[in-house]
Amino acid sequence: MIRIAAVGDVHIDRDVLGRFRPALEELPDRADVLLLAGDLTRHGTEAEAKCVATEFGGLGVPVIAVLGNHDHHCDEVPGVLAALTDAGITVLEGDSIVVDVDGTRLGVAGVKGFGGGFAGRCASEFGEPEMKAFVRTTGTVAERLGAALRDLDCDVRVALTHYAPVPDTLAGEPLEIYPFLGSYLLGQAIDSAPTDLAVHGHAHHGSERGRTPGGVRVRNVAHPVIKQAYSVFNLAREHVSPSAASGI
Repeated sequence: MIRIAAVGDVHIDRDVLGRFRPALEELPDRADVLLLAGDLTRHGTEAEAKCVATEFGGLGVPVIAVLGNHDHHCDEVPGVLAALTDAGITVLEGDSIVVDVDGTRLGVAGVKGFGGGFAGRCASEFGEPEMKAFVRTTGTVAERLGAALRDLDCDVRVALTHYAPVPDTLAGEPLEIYPFLGSYLLGQAIDSAPTDLAVHGHAHHGSERGRTPGGVRVRNVAHPVIKQAYSVFNLAREHVSPSAASGI
């Protein structure tokens, strides 16, 4: 059994520095790894990323992250990445990592993701170049996620994204913005490999639980949804169940 802690959309800046740390100090007793599902910063500045590094660095467990749309806003992604990696946080974008947990190989593949919508309410690669570019971006990102998942050599496989791969976990958000919250292409990518769990953020007013068409369990771990420092999932190849979680 592997214990996976996860949270997204923490939007760290100087004014919230320290809010999560007391609960995070308990992580080694509660979880084997921490996944950060994007929107780590408020505006995507290097200074904010250094606050994230202070808050989530040196926890005693591996910390694996993807960036979110907020983390791209100020066009300081290289500085953001440098601040996070200098703190020992692994940031994924179309690639993967394998972590040994007491002899069990946990594989995590991650991308930020992008929008586009879901079956019946999705954008298509038709018309203006701008629309085609929008949809192609999602397609390219989803292809990278699927390839990273399929290439993993591990015992347990997890997909980490910021944008949602299914509409289930968007319930509570206005239907009009579903195309900007996720894409069915991410769900297809997840279903292309024997994935055990998918976690994402981004949907602050969404729902916690969902499932891909192929049956993979999906969890929205955006902080405004889970309302605690992280949720913990006990994960084995044939079973995912929520465990005790630590609040703030």
